[in-house]
Amino acid sequence: MPIKAVAIIGAGIAGLTAALALARHGIASDIFEQAEVLTEVGAGLQISPNASRILDALGVLDALRPVWLEPGEIRLVSGSSLEQITSVPCGNFAMQRWGAPYGAAHRATLQKALLDAVTANALCKLHLGQHIDIKAKQALEDLAGRKFDLVIGADGVWSKAHALVPGAPAPLFSGNIAWRFSIAETAAPAMLDKANVTAFLGPSSHLVCYPIRENAAFNIVAIVSGNSASRDWGAAGSQAQRRQMLRAFSGWNGAIVQMLEAQEKASFWPLYEMKAGRWHNGEDTVLIGDAAHAMMPFAAQGAAMAIEDAFELAGMLATRPLTEALDLYEKHRAPRIARLRQRAAFNQFAYHARGPIRMARDLVLSLRPPQSLAADMDWIYGYRAAG
Repeated sequence: MPIKAVAIIGAGIAGLTAALALARHGIASDIFEQAEVLTEVGAGLQISPNASRILDALGVLDALRPVWLEPGEIRLVSGSSLEQITSVPCGNFAMQRWGAPYGAAHRATLQKALLDAVTANALCKLHLGQHIDIKAKQALEDLAGRKFDLVIGADGVWSKAHALVPGAPAPLFSGNIAWRFSIAETAAPAMLDKANVTAFLGPSSHLVCYPIRENAAFNIVAIVSGNSASRDWGAAGSQAQRRQMLRAFSGWNGAIVQMLEAQEKASFWPLYEMKAGRWHNGEDTVLIGDAAHAMMPFAAQGAAMAIEDAFELAGMLATRPLTEALDLYEKHRAPRIARLRQRAAFNQFAYHARGPIRMARDLVLSLRPPQSLAADMDWIYGYRAAG
């Protein structure tokens, strides 16, 4: 018998997508969020075709396309010489090859589009400012005034829903720090590309830049190794931490170094990933997105995997008995997540290569046609989630 009502913990990208995906199958949901107001922290994100086709199916893509940027290509550029190493075509090529667009937007833009769709859907109900002990499912049911067949933990790395899943994954500090900031287009250095996503590569560090069209700004993420495992995401780094970051880029092109030196308010984001663990309790609780499998951002697939999780889980819940659906969800999704982890680890090795390995990397990449590099992404971008 299909389930009728679901409690979703967390109103981020994973939770809001889950509510819409469930509603698509006639399943009602209550979304519980401890924040009084939804304000998405962070800056920009990339929405690859495997995720944008899901947003299209959920009726959200039309709200994004007028405001986001669809880059012409993803460029890999030397952090020292600023010369392009290679590129992967996007734009119209993405539509033709993968059947859906590739876009870049501010996280708040995506969250607002999802929130507007949730608010307009009679099967979705959002509860803000709820500090509930979710170890007691009854507390959720009392607040909503109805019974829930399932609890979906979509509350990120520090998920409270983990307490309901014996053997759930545990967060592990990766040893990497992401420094995030934005620069207005009017104040941006000339090396920043207004039409494309650019990854500047250097020894033991890299920097990703792409325009946020709706904000007339550039989103910048600089990733370096670090030794702080603070949970205080989005905080301004200390002076000692900033000096450590700047040392990592000391051999880079002077224009990049000057840009980083000027960022007094860059946000300090320790990067955590999840150890292996169970994603559901076999009965009435399941984890999705970062709560299940937070990974390093080297494949730019964190948001996309949360969207895929939500969409495919909803489809399984609508067509199978609950316990069977939960088991199938984990067995179906885990291999794809594992493969993406491997891809992210490879990208980290390649992006942060030093010495002769870096020179060999640049030579090999420069000799490969862009279409060949795009073919390497078919299994990621061409994936058609079943929902």
